[in-house]
Amino acid sequence: AQGGDWGAIVTELMATQGDPALIGIHTSMPNAVPADIDAAAGSRKPVPSGLSDEEQRAYERLAFFYTQVYYAFHMGTRPQTLAGLADSPVGLATFMIDHDARSLELIARSFNGVAEGLTRDDVLDNVTLFWLTNTGVSAARLYWEYKLGFFSPKGVKIPVVVSSFPDDLYPMPRSWAERAYPNLIHYNALPKGGHFAAWEQPALLTEEMRVGFRSLRT
Repeated sequence: AQGGDWGAIVTELMATQGDPALIGIHTSMPNAVPADIDAAAGSRKPVPSGLSDEEQRAYERLAFFYTQVYYAFHMGTRPQTLAGLADSPVGLATFMIDHDARSLELIARSFNGVAEGLTRDDVLDNVTLFWLTNTGVSAARLYWEYKLGFFSPKGVKIPVVVSSFPDDLYPMPRSWAERAYPNLIHYNALPKGGHFAAWEQPALLTEEMRVGFRSLRT
């Protein structure tokens, strides 16, 4: 199984259920932030002591992200008030494009003629999917219904493949991944790509899955 964003959480929770048919997972948003680090970032405290340079960069990015999740706070507390997502295609598009700061840059650049990652049609197709199915508001309810931590370890014991993309919400340090996943079989820090890697950099992501899962093939 493979997942990023909410799919990463779903995939990791699947991995904890003990189904023998699931022999390994791949994640592009590892749920591997140590609890004390996550708590400090969420409360915007100073950088904890004893972090490596890689871990400190990840902490700073995570703390910065926590200052921008107003969309998540709204969906997590008042999802049914987002009626504009079902009433205006422009409102829906604006809300969906304005994710975290770096994702906004990567998505919006497609409208400025940048030939990298997403195209204008990719972005409009994604918004149209939610508009035609009228699922803008119902999709927001997931933030209200979910009660576990977003980035904390979920107790995954089966083989795990981790791909860390540099423009994700935070770059996952190998040290945190090794601590969270006792059966980490592959870790790679990619040269480019953001939070929506499967959408934006599908070639890199699929190659990571091929390489990472190779040892599990029979």
